[in-house]
Amino acid sequence: MPGPLVRRPAVAGRFYPARIEILTRDLDSYLAGEEKETAVVEGSIGCVVPHAGYRYSGHVAGAVYRRLPPRSSYIILCPNHFGLGAPLAMMSSGAWLTPLGEAPIDAALAKALRKACPLVSEDRAAHEEEHSLEVQLPFLQRQVKNFSFLPVSIGVGGYAALESLGRGAAEAVRAQSAPPLIIASSDMNHYEPDGITRVKDGKAIDRILALDPAGLYDVLKREDISMCGFGPTVAMLTAAKILGATRADLIKYATSADAGENPSAVVGYAGIIVS
Repeated sequence: MPGPLVRRPAVAGRFYPARIEILTRDLDSYLAGEEKETAVVEGSIGCVVPHAGYRYSGHVAGAVYRRLPPRSSYIILCPNHFGLGAPLAMMSSGAWLTPLGEAPIDAALAKALRKACPLVSEDRAAHEEEHSLEVQLPFLQRQVKNFSFLPVSIGVGGYAALESLGRGAAEAVRAQSAPPLIIASSDMNHYEPDGITRVKDGKAIDRILALDPAGLYDVLKREDISMCGFGPTVAMLTAAKILGATRADLIKYATSADAGENPSAVVGYAGIIVS
């Protein structure tokens, strides 16, 4: 009989190194930090992490992952950049491959989410070329090692659907004996001057830190803030509040200008932990 379905890496060698020795070296540098920067945020429920190429945003993602308590399972919510597949799409079995090995999908968690939120469809196509979830897995493989996860791609923009997904995620988390952590994969404002992006991102970050998913949605629309993972973030915040979150902390912020890119057209990156 054939083995479990394995989703092969789509962006190894482009968004992050394909060679194991280089990838592990880079991950270790991103996950390192001063002692005051590595204290685990106990009671973590969710987080926001960027998904650009590691040379641009790896240091922001690493700052978050080094402060998360290890979990046996994760729900990873990502935007659908290419419009492929179902509007809300998950894979409920098999594994994802990276240069560090296979990360198995949590089938029980997938079943619980599908029951709690029927809007979510089984659809591999939405994940085939998507980078925004794939780039999170090597961080977990290096930092946590043994874990399973549920991949969910979000291609809807309406608030009601995102809220429904968040409520379903909270219900699915509560149904597990060991609560999974919810990861929202998102970059912030895109391709405006550094000064403008920092102001716009500050307005979005303020709403995340206030645990205000509706306020985040509104300010993004009102201020024309091109945060690609607003859907994952709205859903994660909705779930986190239901699960008892009382605070959010900005762990690190940067733009692509900090990595030496043109300051006239930057992308913003925020690392936030919700607990």
